[in-house]
Amino acid sequence: MKLHTLNILVEDRPGVLSRITGLFSRRGYNIESLAVGTCEIADMSRITVTAFGDDAQIEQVRKQLSKLIDVIRVSDLTATERVERQLALIRVAAGSGQVRMEILQIAQIFRASVVDAGEKSVVLEVTGDTEKIDALEKLLRQEKNVACRDAPAPAAASARSRIL
Repeated sequence: MKLHTLNILVEDRPGVLSRITGLFSRRGYNIESLAVGTCEIADMSRITVTAFGDDAQIEQVRKQLSKLIDVIRVSDLTATERVERQLALIRVAAGSGQVRMEILQIAQIFRASVVDAGEKSVVLEVTGDTEKIDALEKLLRQEKNVACRDAPAPAAASARSRIL
C-alpha cells in the first residue's frame, strides 16, 4: 500500500464534500489529508485527497467517485510530477526568558514564522515537506514544549491534522 493523491474537480454545491468523504468512509478508507477550495473554473471546486491503498483499490475508488453526480473529473496524481507542501501551525509552550529565546532561534532555523504570541505560548507557522515539519516538531518535543500541531491547508497535495 502506498499513499495516493487524488485531485477531484466538483461542482460547487452544498453536500458534495460530505458525499465524497462518505464514499471513502463506507469503503473503509481513511483519508490522510483533505484540501478543498475554489478553482479557476467558475462554480467549481477542487478537492485534493490523500489516502493509502494499492493501485487497484484506489482505481476502484476513483471510478466510484466518477459516478457521483456533482463530480466532473477525478485524477490520480500519484505518478505525476507535482509540488507538495504542508502548512503546519504548532503551538509551543513558551514562558518568558531563555526558553522563549530558544524556541524563536529554532523557529528561525526552520524559517518558521511567529503568527501569535501570548504570555504562556507561541504559535509557529511553518511550510515545507513532511520531513522538515517532522524535524521541527521533533526538536521542539525534545524541549517538551509542543502543545498542538495542526496542518489545515495543503498547497497541492499533502497535509495532516492531529493533536499531540
